[in-house]
Amino acid sequence: MTSPASQFTLYSSVIAPNGWKVAIVLEELSLTYETVYLNFQQGEHKAPEHTKYNPNGRIPTLIDHGSGDFVIWESDAILTYLAEKYDPGHKISVSECGDRIHQLQWLFFQASGQGPYFGQSTWFLYLHHEKLPSAIERYQKEVLRVFGVLESVLSRQDWLAGGKCTIADLSFIPWNDIVLDLALKDYNDFNFESDFPALHKWHTAMMARPSVQKVWVAKALIQDS
Repeated sequence: MTSPASQFTLYSSVIAPNGWKVAIVLEELSLTYETVYLNFQQGEHKAPEHTKYNPNGRIPTLIDHGSGDFVIWESDAILTYLAEKYDPGHKISVSECGDRIHQLQWLFFQASGQGPYFGQSTWFLYLHHEKLPSAIERYQKEVLRVFGVLESVLSRQDWLAGGKCTIADLSFIPWNDIVLDLALKDYNDFNFESDFPALHKWHTAMMARPSVQKVWVAKALIQDS
């Protein structure tokens, strides 16, 4: 473990998206953290040094040194923890019971719908050992289906829960960014802005937030180093 000079240690990865959403929320809440970037090719995420904290051997993993080295993994569980413990003013979270359930609902949708389908779309396009057109088509269509779900809601409201940007919205940023650059880059006549105007507006607004800009600059520097 790194020296707990910062309040949190975040185990993440340069190439995997889910750690970046945690970094965004930490920045939104002005919390100090050090990031340990695990090398997947060298199996560092499966090594005992990491699995002693996260038995699933994946990222992200967060250690809260200010709370007795409390450990939590699964990205949306981490976001919920940070919001409940470190966002008393509800800057990026909600307080009313109904709003909290809607916030949780969208976090579940992101974790069970967006993340897996978007991940599989990029896997079969770029990483699978053979090209499987049926798999590629299936997951590209699932990306568009998930976009359609979001569009249907965001065409009626600006944000997913509570009338403001919350952890529910922010949780979608990294995978959206990846599929737009990769999975849908050359997909038929796909045009993000015209095909999904409300979703495009929502995503663009989040990408302009200072926390996201700061994390994306750091991400670019690390990837280029």
